[in-house]
Parts: sequence; structure tokens; C-alpha cells
Amino acid sequence: MKEGQKIENLNQLEFVIFCIENIADRLSVAPPKIYALLEEKNIINSYLVPEYDVLHTQGKEYIVNEIIEVMRERGVNI
Repeated sequence: MKEGQKIENLNQLEFVIFCIENIADRLSVAPPKIYALLEEKNIINSYLVPEYDVLHTQGKEYIVNEIIEVMRERGVNI
């Protein structure tokens, strides 16, 4: 697992919001619940932000699938 990395700019913040909203939509779960799950397992600071440069170049479907897979690997019950 990568070390935590804080959001450094508006682009990363918008990307994290995009991810939360689209995962919530895919799973039919409220966005605040998805945010809480991602925070609980440190997925935002240890995965989304560090991998931003690669992830943000991918399509929505790929991004959502990757994050859901990471959530499963880290023990989030989806």
C-alpha cells in the first residue's frame, strides 16, 4: 500500500469527487457513504491521489471498476 498523499490541487479534488459520485451511482449508494468508506480504508490518500496521473486519463467505466476492485481488496463490503 502506498503512503498517504494529500490532495494537492483542484484537478485532484475534482477527480476524487468524480470518482465518489460515479461509484455511488454504480452501487446505488449515497455519495457520503462512499466517501466514508473510501476514507475509512484510506483509499483516497493512498490510491486515488497517488495514482491520479494515470487514472484520470482512463474512461469512467475503467476508473469505477478499478476503484471498486481496490475497495473489495481492502475489505469494503459492497
